[in-house]
Order: sequence, then structure tokens, then C-alpha cells
Amino acid sequence: MLRLLASRCARGPGARGVARPAAGLGDHSRGPRRQASDAPRNLPPSSEVVARPVGVCSMMRLPVQASPEGLDAAFVGVPLDTGTSNRPGARFGPRRIREESVMLRTINPSTGALPFQSLMVADLGDVNVNLYNLQDSCRLIQEAYQKIVAAGCVPLTLGGDHTITYPILQAMAKKHGPVGLLHVDAHTDTADKALGEKIYHGTPFRRCVEEKLLDCKRVVQIGIRGSSMTLDPYRYSRNQGFRVVLAEDCWMKSLVPLMAEVRQQMGGKPMYISFDIDGLDPAYAPGTGTPEIAGLTPSQALEIIRGCQGLNVVGCDLVEVSPPYDPFGNTALLAANLLFEMLCVLPKVRVV
Repeated sequence: MLRLLASRCARGPGARGVARPAAGLGDHSRGPRRQASDAPRNLPPSSEVVARPVGVCSMMRLPVQASPEGLDAAFVGVPLDTGTSNRPGARFGPRRIREESVMLRTINPSTGALPFQSLMVADLGDVNVNLYNLQDSCRLIQEAYQKIVAAGCVPLTLGGDHTITYPILQAMAKKHGPVGLLHVDAHTDTADKALGEKIYHGTPFRRCVEEKLLDCKRVVQIGIRGSSMTLDPYRYSRNQGFRVVLAEDCWMKSLVPLMAEVRQQMGGKPMYISFDIDGLDPAYAPGTGTPEIAGLTPSQALEIIRGCQGLNVVGCDLVEVSPPYDPFGNTALLAANLLFEMLCVLPKVRVV
């Protein structure tokens, strides 16, 4: 009976097959796998059929598998927070986001998106990071994502601190070349170094610029705010050609017009979405490591992500959820919903 319940939770009611056990992306076991074109698509189970507390704790109770083969898109956890500069705890982000994702359903009636009727989606578990060595973790992340991208699977990442975006974009650039970037955050994350270290969650996009991973004329940073050590903390970003949209320029307004401009700027070339949960005001997302007041609202976050509909999105991440600072889980619930919205704007998703 327990095996049957686990299978129904992972595959959805009426689907065939048994879900594979959870495994880290560092594992190399791989069995034969059918392609999405000749297999029934994975469908999160309805709470009308399977109770929400039942089943393996995967993203949206999707099946967990070790290989990206046969998948169009996949949720991937990167439980790393050794690059944080203030409050730790983001290593627990992927697990808590998965827990809260039980509230998500299969269709987006606001946009008409039908992601699970369009794509083969699963949860690939977590990258087996090295919590004692940040540079080695970056290597492990890059290697894991190279395999995901090479399989033609679009990764949707559950962070983890923002350091992880650097090795992910290294993997993206190997396939797509320099990519456009939609970066939602309270901070530009373009510092050079701190305490003598050049890799931490405040430096990923400077490292990306140095390695030519970004198409700098197609980089937009939204929600930037907070105190600074200089009068012009955005100089580096703007000197690279980034568009920097301050949080105060977003206050009390819809961001639909802004996203129309962003769509025109991104064009049809590959682009990546990196969403730091601290881009939102801490009234909505207190569970994060470096909160800044007067941020974006959840409705503006939806406008930003939904504004990417029709763009060539090749990957996404949601980072910096630190569950210990929000014991009620609202930050992780918000993160889970934003990841679902990201899934809904992927290029192959049918909209009715």
C-alpha cells in the first residue's frame, strides 16, 4: 500500500510506472529511459485524489529521477550557503521549497499556461555539493548542469545562495554562448571580492562578465536598493551595459510596461532568469540572508516573470531562501509559486 501511494504521488493518478528513489546529481546510476514523445507526461497528483501530506517530498510531488534524459524541464536543488555574507540557512532552501510546493496545482488559469500538458517535467534531486569547499562546489555544480543542459533539459533551480548562479551560467554558456540575463535582486552582486575571496554570493555576475558568460547589452537588474559604501554603487553594472532598475522606480506601479521594454531588449536569443528572493520586500519574504526594506511586491514579481512569456528562456533559478528566518514557511511558499510561474513561461509551454 505504501509503495502504491508513493507511486501515485509521483506519477499522478492513472499514470503508469513507479517513481525512482531520490538521488543526488552526483550519483551516476542510469537506466533505460523513454523519451517524452513516446511516454505519458508526469502530472502532479490532485489533492482530491492523493492527500497533500502523502508521498515523497519532491517539487510538486513530481517523480524524482537521477538522469535528465527524456525531460524537457526539471527542478534541481542546490543546497549551498557557504557563500553567504550575513545570515546562513539557504542550504535548507530546496527542501523547504519542496515542502511548500504541495500547494501548487498543474494549470495556471491567470495566464492560460499548461506546463504539464506540454512538457515532460521531473525533480532531479540535489547537486551533491561540497559544504567545506566553495570552489569545489562550483565545479560540482558546473559539471552537473553541463549534463542537464546537454540533454536538452531546461533547469529550474532551487537555491541555495546566489553563488550558485555563477557555475550554472558557466554551464549555460558552453551550450548557448553568452546569454541575456533577467536578474531580480536587492543587490547587483557585482562586487569584486570580500575578505580576500573572489567567489561568494556578492560576486557572481562580475565573475560572469570576466568570463564573457553574459551578453551584457541584454542584462537587466530589477529591484536594486539599499545603503551602500559609495555614492554610485551601480557604476560597474552600468559600465558593462546592464540596465539597472532601482526598487524606488518600481514603487506603487505595475511593471507590465517595464517588461514590454525588457522583452524587446532580450529579443529571441537565449536568456536566463535569476531571482533572488530578497528582491521582494521582507514583509513578504523575511526568510532570507540579506534583507533590504522597501522592496518589490509579490504581484510585481508575477508581472516580471509572466512578462517573460515568449522569450527564449533557457534556465531559471530562485535563490537565497533561508528557512530558519521564516519558521512559518511563507517565504518558501512564495518561492515555490515563483518557480511554478517560471515553468509556465518556458518556450514549449502551450498557452490557451
